[in-house]
Amino acid sequence: MDVVNHRDTVPFTTVDGSTIRELMAHRNSAIRNQSLAEARLAPGAATTPHHHKVTEEIYYILLGTAVMTLGSETRPVGPGDAIAIPPGLRHTIRNTGSEELVFLCTCAPGYEHSDTFLESVS
Repeated sequence: MDVVNHRDTVPFTTVDGSTIRELMAHRNSAIRNQSLAEARLAPGAATTPHHHKVTEEIYYILLGTAVMTLGSETRPVGPGDAIAIPPGLRHTIRNTGSEELVFLCTCAPGYEHSDTFLESVS
């Protein structure tokens, strides 16, 4: 049985600029087709606009407030909101609050730097 505690994970910065702790993935468990990570963004910070060719994601906001941009649509998000991010769609999230933004991110297949493609800020 694989049980990974948050305190036993090592944070790292993804290609898009968020700091994540990989809670479950092929690198630390028997899971092979998806991943679960906790992501954090400081107040005022945003991920670099990007897309994934293969990976679909779900963001689930735990703490803080943000603005999520997905394709041409932008809307405010906060605790309890789940955001579906299909493969190939440009996206970014910006912390609009005064506290750290904390959210869960699931990826299928699991997160890989090689499937993150940065886009110019417009």
